[in-house]
Amino acid sequence: MRSFFRTTYRWTIRGMKLAVFGTIVGIVGIIGVLIYAITQGPPSLMTEQNTVFYGTDGEIIGEEQGAEERYWINIEEMPESIKDATLAIEDRRFYNHFGFDVKRIAAAALTDLKQMRMAEGASTITQQYARNLYLSHDKTWKRKLNEALYALRLEIFYNKDEILEGYLNTIYYGHGAYGIEAASRQYFNKHAADLTLTEASMLAGIPKGPTYYSPLANAERAETRQQQILAEMEQNGYITSSEKRAAVEASISYADGEEDATQEIAPYFQDQVVTEAAQLLEVDRESVQTGGYHIHTTLIEEHQRILEEQVKRNIPGSEEIQVASAVMNSHSGAITALVGGKDYGESPFNRATQAKRSVGSTIKPFLYYAALAEGYSPVTMKETQPVEIEVEGKTEPYVPSNFNDQYAEEPISMAQALAVSDNIYAVKTHMDIGPEKLGKTMKTFGVEETFKPHPSLALGYSSISLFDMVSAYGKMVKGTESIEGHTIAKITDRHGNVLYEYQPAYNKDDAVDRVRAFTVTHMMTGMFDPILDADYASVTGTPIKGKLTRMYGGKSGTTDNDSWMIGFSPQYVSGVWVGYDEGSKPLKDFNDHRYAKAIWADTMEKIHETEPTAAFIPPPGVKGVYIDPETGYVAGPNCPQERLVYMEESDIPEDVCGGDESKDVDDEFKDDPWFKDVVDWFF
Repeated sequence: MRSFFRTTYRWTIRGMKLAVFGTIVGIVGIIGVLIYAITQGPPSLMTEQNTVFYGTDGEIIGEEQGAEERYWINIEEMPESIKDATLAIEDRRFYNHFGFDVKRIAAAALTDLKQMRMAEGASTITQQYARNLYLSHDKTWKRKLNEALYALRLEIFYNKDEILEGYLNTIYYGHGAYGIEAASRQYFNKHAADLTLTEASMLAGIPKGPTYYSPLANAERAETRQQQILAEMEQNGYITSSEKRAAVEASISYADGEEDATQEIAPYFQDQVVTEAAQLLEVDRESVQTGGYHIHTTLIEEHQRILEEQVKRNIPGSEEIQVASAVMNSHSGAITALVGGKDYGESPFNRATQAKRSVGSTIKPFLYYAALAEGYSPVTMKETQPVEIEVEGKTEPYVPSNFNDQYAEEPISMAQALAVSDNIYAVKTHMDIGPEKLGKTMKTFGVEETFKPHPSLALGYSSISLFDMVSAYGKMVKGTESIEGHTIAKITDRHGNVLYEYQPAYNKDDAVDRVRAFTVTHMMTGMFDPILDADYASVTGTPIKGKLTRMYGGKSGTTDNDSWMIGFSPQYVSGVWVGYDEGSKPLKDFNDHRYAKAIWADTMEKIHETEPTAAFIPPPGVKGVYIDPETGYVAGPNCPQERLVYMEESDIPEDVCGGDESKDVDDEFKDDPWFKDVVDWFF
């Protein structure tokens, strides 16, 4: 008997020691796990999410996504009904545990032991969220261990609302919809914030078996699950019995599955937004599409509608010829409309941003900007007879020509040469100031191409994208290098944190000269002024002059294969290119050559219908002077015709047209009020 008690005592002591040891090991193990979890830092809550685009009015214009529909909304935007329904059916003690529901785990473990397999789960919302974020759905002990570690890290570093928010934004609701916002749109074509109790309780039942419990797959089974959830909500005090009864009796209607029409708004523009966002955020395009960003764009939907309508109205759908066009705010550089082709469905290639084509005479304003720095003025006179120019390394000379081989019988001014697009004047000026000057000037205006200092550069035989040319014209009109053509005003993450916001950037080392820019800008209004018609050529805006109801400036350009029109008002710059995708295919007939100007004129007139009449304000350093277009002299009282020209005061000619050459030029203008320059421009 004594031996029995001795043995029993010995085993008791041994058991107590083992228990103490086990407890110590357990405590050490728990501390070790906690230390490990803490040292690993907070796990990222980021998952693939739809990126949403907004127009300038704050309305959604489109979305980008990965393989699934995903959105992220804040927990404050979710109705209480979906939160309560989810907690009632998935994890009633969510706010009272630390990621693990011990009671449910014990009950599930007992069931698993009885059946000798992992038959029942006891995962909390935290554990499910961890599995959705980082793990597979395999029922293995290794996965369970990793899940527990991730769940622990979530509970350590995030509060309960953050975890519930993440769970409801990532759980799978079937039919490709991840998260409550995507599910709400998928099933009911509404935002999650607008869900009724009936709809919320139906959605809350789906994640248990997205295919099995989908109301679109089996309505009867889904309704049974819904009623179970409503009963749980009543039992746990989330709703009253009358609210439950009303939810059960309420009818429910599902979306018809039609694609949201906003997906079709400005598809070429949206493509450019993705490209631009990837550059700004320094990520790839796919990361933009699935990053859950909120991108506030510069699109004005009315401008986009007008531009698309004018393209369709002016170019028959049966024509093979293609088009690219953009509208830009003259003051900010914001692109308000963009078309990269006639039909995005047929060809998503963005000809406005991706194609580089010979720009023709649209390059001439930059040539004359460079010439103004070399002693030229708007009234610098040159003869424009045929000329041969020797080119280094070439056996044959370069021989430029005017349209239809027509030339002036006498010298013409720079202002007139630009208005009628005289090629000889341009090439002579180009070679006179040095053929490298134009290439440098283009870089000042933001065009980062490689320009060979060849005589033909003056006639635009270098290839540049329409987007870059419109941006360059914007710098000229604004008189500063600070504005840049852009489609994005602001980017935020899904929580509203600002990741990027557009700000103009100034370049002190290579700045645009405001005086020269304004001088050229005003000279470009001459393409619509018949006063500048020459005997051998009309101003290039003559075909569309009758369509225009206010002051515009601009420049057209034509090569064998390309037709351009870029023009502006004080409010907007717009550019149009027309040509064939095969770069070597020439423009065919009169219609091919007229499309660009017609689209430009119709678009600008429609856009400006609601805009007030506006004027450019000349900067200090320029003077508005009436000039005789034929001689380049200051227009006197008896001069038969006159044209307002802006130039530096030191460049104003001393000679006066009209038989009064002895009259002092300063006397002609000394009594002008200070606002006359503005009034002259305005009218």
